[in-house]
Amino acid sequence: MRRLARTTTLAAALLAASLITGTAHAQLAPAAQPSGTPAATQAEARKANIVIIGTGGTIAGAGASATNTAAYQSAVVPVDKIIASVPEISKVANVKGEQIFQIGSESFNNERLLKLGKRVSELLKQPDVDGIVITHGTDTIEETAYFLNLTLKSDKPVVVVGSMRPGTALGADGALNLYDAVVVASNPASRGKGTLAVLNDEIHTGRDVTKGNTFKAETFRSPFGPLGYVVEGRTLFYRLPARPHTTQTEFDIDKIDKLPEVAVVYAYGNVNPASIDAAVKNGAKAIVYAATGNGSVGDYMVEPLKAARAKGVQIVRASRTGSGVVVRNAEQPDDKYDWVVTDDQLPQKARILTALALTKTNDSKQLQQIMWKY
Repeated sequence: MRRLARTTTLAAALLAASLITGTAHAQLAPAAQPSGTPAATQAEARKANIVIIGTGGTIAGAGASATNTAAYQSAVVPVDKIIASVPEISKVANVKGEQIFQIGSESFNNERLLKLGKRVSELLKQPDVDGIVITHGTDTIEETAYFLNLTLKSDKPVVVVGSMRPGTALGADGALNLYDAVVVASNPASRGKGTLAVLNDEIHTGRDVTKGNTFKAETFRSPFGPLGYVVEGRTLFYRLPARPHTTQTEFDIDKIDKLPEVAVVYAYGNVNPASIDAAVKNGAKAIVYAATGNGSVGDYMVEPLKAARAKGVQIVRASRTGSGVVVRNAEQPDDKYDWVVTDDQLPQKARILTALALTKTNDSKQLQQIMWKY
């Protein structure tokens, strides 16, 4: 009940903020506390300087009434008004807003992904910036988080945040999610952990996080669990990311101007082999085949995939199941066909990694090593 009262009050604040006609770069407060230290004890510490980048999404959405939690218009509230609607952030950090997009995240494409990454990289290089928070639609938040996790060259905290309900709704989750994201980005304990996603009181690594439900607030999960929690303004970490990220990778956002086309083809009973041909004709340099089970490929799909590989298109076997490892040379003779497997990555995340890998090599053996590494 206390959380509902908080979120309802914050939703009302967002409604009031939407009436503001001028822009306000909200200046918000204390900073850098060690993991587990309440934000309220930071009053005497230097406040962290956090830039909040707005890209749109449900967290910037509004419904016709307070009972509209799933039917609403996304990406209509500017980031400065979102910030102004959460005055509690002023106790955590000095923040300023910057609007780079105002879109639903389903509209993210390679060009927008690169633009966002390059702008984040520019900001991280500024000595007066201690961390970045990115407000983002939840539909593709996992792809953006993974991309940034692999390409940013800084150990400063970068936190991607969104919401499942617009700020106008009863029980809106965006205001508290944003507050928690700033708490995490302001905490020095968050440095060196790669890009993080903060939603529903949980801290996830950008590598693992994925959306698992169309409307519930607890939709985000990681197959190995969250890295930690945000509880009453406290950042609590319990585990660390195991795979290389940010400064540890060979991918540098400042050196990538274009991503190669990578298609995802979804498998199902009676899948049409023409989907493979269409991807090849549309210029795909690789096809992530979101196969059934352990990357199983129907007998009638083997030849189309082999034909695509013969044309120079990389074939990456993934699984549509949602978790688990795709084992090389198990369901298919990958060595014989010169195919690649994804390890545990979901098809949409395998697309991100494959595209980045292709900026470095087109050798299938090297691509396989990259898939296993990250």
